[in-house]
Amino acid sequence: MKLERAMDGSRSLNQEGAMRQMKGFSTMLLTAALMLSAGSLFAEVDDGSHIKITSPKDGATVGETFELTYELTKGSKAAHAHVYLDGESQKKFPGTFKGLSKGKHAITVQAATHDHDHLAATDTITVEVQ
Repeated sequence: MKLERAMDGSRSLNQEGAMRQMKGFSTMLLTAALMLSAGSLFAEVDDGSHIKITSPKDGATVGETFELTYELTKGSKAAHAHVYLDGESQKKFPGTFKGLSKGKHAITVQAATHDHDHLAATDTITVEVQ
């Protein structure tokens, strides 16, 4: 940016510098708008599915090995469910947790499509492993 010195000795942006500054600001606003609108592209779809973890109950005390059961009522897009332990995907979950460390653990079950895209239906419980 070029600065011009006024008669009183103060500096001000010339027209070219002011235009660059406005262009940069406009680009920044456009980028922010695109980022905000992109969030809706990746939003989880509510297809009418419902998930309910039936066992163990939320807040239950369990051993280091226990079975997880849940009911999935499929909506228009649900094909199966994904299971997460403390936010980590349990790929090909067999239905039983084995050898969990002592302490609190969060278990989440979330509906998914044939393509493994997440749907809005989800249920989360917390268990205490003794």
